Parts: sequence; C-alpha cells; structure tokens
Amino acid sequence: MLRKRFFLSAIAPLALAVCAHAQSAAPANDARIDTLMRRYTGNVAGASLIVVKDGKAVVRRGFGYANLEQHVKAGPETNYRLASVSKQFTAACILLLKQDGKLQLDDPIRKWLPELPASDGKITIRNLLTHTGGLIDYEDLIPANRTAQLDDNDVLRMIAAQNRLYFEPGSAHRYSNGGFVLLGLIVQRISGMDLADFMNKRVFHPLGMEHTLMYEHGRGPEVANRAYGYTETDGKWTRTDQSVTSATRGDGGIYSSVDDLAKWDAALYTDKLLDADSRKLAFTPTEPIADPDVDYGFGWRLSGDTVWHSGESIGFNNVIIRWPKQHVTVVILTNRNEFQPYPLALTIGQLFLDR
Repeated sequence: MLRKRFFLSAIAPLALAVCAHAQSAAPANDARIDTLMRRYTGNVAGASLIVVKDGKAVVRRGFGYANLEQHVKAGPETNYRLASVSKQFTAACILLLKQDGKLQLDDPIRKWLPELPASDGKITIRNLLTHTGGLIDYEDLIPANRTAQLDDNDVLRMIAAQNRLYFEPGSAHRYSNGGFVLLGLIVQRISGMDLADFMNKRVFHPLGMEHTLMYEHGRGPEVANRAYGYTETDGKWTRTDQSVTSATRGDGGIYSSVDDLAKWDAALYTDKLLDADSRKLAFTPTEPIADPDVDYGFGWRLSGDTVWHSGESIGFNNVIIRWPKQHVTVVILTNRNEFQPYPLALTIGQLFLDR
C-alpha cells in the first residue's frame, strides 16, 4: 500500500495572539480531558497541557506536581526539559542563518567543523537537519563507567574520532541526536555567539518566550518554575532529573512551558521569525525515510495532516502536535519517565478539530 504523502504549503499570515488565560472549553470536553489526564492527577509527577485553536488557548491547565519534594504543583507556566522537542528550535536557528545569507543548506559540515574526519566529507547541513548523515550515535560511544555529563564539545570530539559512518550520506535515514548537537555548534561558529545566547536573541526574546532557555546543570541561569524529572518504581516516585547526556544542547537542552510554546506555535503561521520559504523547508518531507508512516522535515515529524515532535529524556516525556490546516495545536509536557503522551495528545486534539 502506498503511504500517504502530503505537502504542507505555507499558511497565509494570521493575526494570532494566544490568550493569557484559556477560554472555557465545552463542558463535555472539560470532563473528557479530566478523564484523559487522570494518570497525572494527585500526588504524582505531573503534566501541563495547552490546546490552542485559532490562536486562542481553549485549554490551559496543570496536573500533579512539578516538584514532589517541595509540593509545588504543575501549571501552564511550569518549565520542563523539552528533550528532542528542542530540535525544532535548533533547526530554526539554522534557517535564520540561511535567511541572513550566512550559510547554505548544502554546505558540507566540515566547512564549519573542520576537525571532523574525512569520512564526514559528504555530509551537508541538510543531512543533519533530516537525520540522513549516517553519523555514529554518540550515545553508543560513551564509556560505561562515565558519570560526568557530556557537553557539546565532548560530543564533537567523540564523533570526530570515528572516521566511519553507518551509511553514505543521503542514502538512508537514522535518527541522530549527535547531528543536532553538531548543528548547534555550527550555529555558534557562524554567529560567533554561544548557542544559548543566539537562541535567546533571535528566537525566544522576539517571540516573547520570556521563561524559555537553554540550560546546562551547574551553569546558570537557573530555570524558573522548574519541573524536576521523576521515575515511579513500586508506587514510589524517585527524582531522576539528570543523566550523563542531559547537558548536551542542540539535541535537547531547552526548558520551556506550554504557555511559551503556544507563542512559538503562533509564530509558525507568520513571517515574524521564519519567512515563508523557511517554513516551507521545515515542513517539507525529505527522502529517504525509515518509517513508512512518518516523514521528517527539519526538526519536525510529518504524519497525515499533522506536524509534530516528541521529546524523551530521563524524567521527561513531551509532545507538540500541530494541525496547521485547522489551526489546532496540542502541547503536553510531563516530568516522568513512564508513558509517552503522543497518542494522548492526538486524542485530545480530535476533540477540537472541525467536523
């Protein structure tokens, strides 16, 4: 059976302003959401949920706790580690530099990272954006006895020492966290700015995402309204907030809230940040793809009429799903290891789609 293909055309700019407070959803939907989100209710590691329809937050709620030890409840302003939801922001930084005329998507990455080995000579920026570069997974290169967190330069050194690839660049698709770490380093080298500073100046501040930041443990600034990650074992919650890979940045280092992600969603309908050509590139399927049901753009997965991305790291499971043609978005951020919320977000989204 031929898989469904689609092309997401640039959407005409809309005057979207996400409300600071959600409009009340229909009572039937309120009750349904209570039922759907019940696993996050009570004295448990929690979640934050926002549903945006036509530029307005129609659901905006927190469930459970952001900090169990201090009894801090989760709310729409709670900031969670986004994990791989961060990749769409790293991709946006690359597209901004393209708009500035500072790079081309088909530039070989060794132009900007010359310490990479000869095996990487054919890998382009576009390959990294679409997970078609063939890089060896840096997670598989970490010594078993390592306890200190890796930073981006550690990842670069590990990849640079390989001089081998999984496949010829552009010939296959294999999800690569290391590729997005390298993209973050390319942003730094081209811009002359730290990646965190570049994102703040060019993305977060212009969009009014005042509480979103790229965070490294032990290196400020600290995260306000921070959710801490947890794992449940035999009915007991244990804090599991940081791992050896929790300090890398381009692949997963952003903390944000559902409130701020609603502002990001609104900007993706307009030229406020990315122009129409950049948005078209971000949401265009790229061959080859490993999954017959899911395409990949630049930091976004593409399925049917949705564009989305999940994010999982120790203590966190998140998802953002957008239905651009119907102007509906669902974001669920959670601070627990168990249960990936993608199917839950799909179910919630269906309550608000036009029939």
